[in-house]
Amino acid sequence: MPDKNNAASNPMPDMVKLIIEGIQERKGKKISYIDLSDIESAATSGFIICQGTSSMQVSAIADSVREYLLEHAGIKPYNYDGYRNSQWIVIDYGALLVHVFLPEVRELYNLDELWSDAPVTEIPDLD
Repeated sequence: MPDKNNAASNPMPDMVKLIIEGIQERKGKKISYIDLSDIESAATSGFIICQGTSSMQVSAIADSVREYLLEHAGIKPYNYDGYRNSQWIVIDYGALLVHVFLPEVRELYNLDELWSDAPVTEIPDLD
């Protein structure tokens, strides 16, 4: 069976699911998974983007993702940045980058539209 069919039946690998669960643990909203695996110019195979309502929540979401992956899969990020002002924190897992934004900063940088030629999976908010 071709890879594309497998991806369609299971569009989100386990690591993506764990990251999303980590985001949801801290009530992260408007979660998007952007699959960049078929875009040659992309430096990573995917982005997970979400937002929090305050800089404190943005930090808590990023901490939750890091702790959740470490606890459930033994995976540590290669790097992370943005905690100083907690308006946009990026966590680098190599194949995946997690972006946690304040809503106005997410809108300003508009990563969702920047990669609009890639398949996007919107994850419904839990509440």
